[in-house]
Amino acid sequence: MNELFAPSDVTWTPVSPKLANLRRVNAGISFGVIALVLVPSLGFMLSWAGAVVALVAILAAFAWSWVLIGRNQRSWKYAEREDELLVSHGVMFRELVVVPYGRMQFVDVTAGPLERSFGLATVELHTATPATDAKIPGLTPDEAARLRDRLSALGQAQAWGL
Repeated sequence: MNELFAPSDVTWTPVSPKLANLRRVNAGISFGVIALVLVPSLGFMLSWAGAVVALVAILAAFAWSWVLIGRNQRSWKYAEREDELLVSHGVMFRELVVVPYGRMQFVDVTAGPLERSFGLATVELHTATPATDAKIPGLTPDEAARLRDRLSALGQAQAWGL
């Protein structure tokens, strides 16, 4: 079954481990905002015992997300073949996207404020069919620039043959 989502005839490149840290900070911010809003509200409306139970549930959910984020980060990988790019990710629900270079219309590189603070960027490939678009998060800026330039050149070279 692994061969279906991660063919062994290619060399896979994993994304940066910093991606897990970035997503954990995002989760911490999200769960922190939920706790700051929910716990005092429950304390005033119901009881402080209910607020403590809600806080424990929020902390348990955050701990569980911490583990899942690490597993998800380790599942992201990509491989460059002669005619196509393969992107694989997912633990429970696995996905493999194969993007032929000749079908690429353009390549985006994005990095929000948190991504930049962690030294990460995301490369996104766009095709005429949204189902074959691919996204590779957690790349270093150097790798993102290299991949953008390489994919753009390969896409342009392959498109000339159409």
